[in-house]
Amino acid sequence: MDEKQSSGDAARHGISVRAAEVTVALILLALGGLVVLDSVRLGLRWDSDGPQAGYFPFYIGLIICIASLVTLARALFGKADSGHIFVEWGQLKLVLSVLVPAGLFVLGVQLIGIYVAATAYIVVFMIWLGKYGWLKSLVLGLTVSVVMFLMFEVWFKVPLYKGAFNPLSFTGY
Repeated sequence: MDEKQSSGDAARHGISVRAAEVTVALILLALGGLVVLDSVRLGLRWDSDGPQAGYFPFYIGLIICIASLVTLARALFGKADSGHIFVEWGQLKLVLSVLVPAGLFVLGVQLIGIYVAATAYIVVFMIWLGKYGWLKSLVLGLTVSVVMFLMFEVWFKVPLYKGAFNPLSFTGY
């Protein structure tokens, strides 16, 4: 039975555990390096009145860099992981089908505001993944945004971000 499972594992295709470890280690190494560099810019010494702004972030970034280098070395030079798959392509496709639109939604909030971005996000998700019709998707997307607008802007008096390209946000009037 174990031979069947191992031969079945070898037939699967996807991202290996080693590739995932190397990728994550490199990303965290870059982020840790960014923290270290910015901490140097802010100042990482101990002044007469206490630590400068970059003192503690420098050491946290340094620890992240060291841990990333250890992980990278273990992934590259450690015992070979004989074909273990971290994620299959089909599974990764499902994750990305949610992750990519969510990232575009965050970008959309920055550019066109939360109300328009939320409407577009709901409509696209309902049509693309939910297989609902255009009319039902559009009605629900608009309803959610209108309810959000009424709840935050009108009832709670809490303005939410309207986006960088909002024509109503000019303060010249």
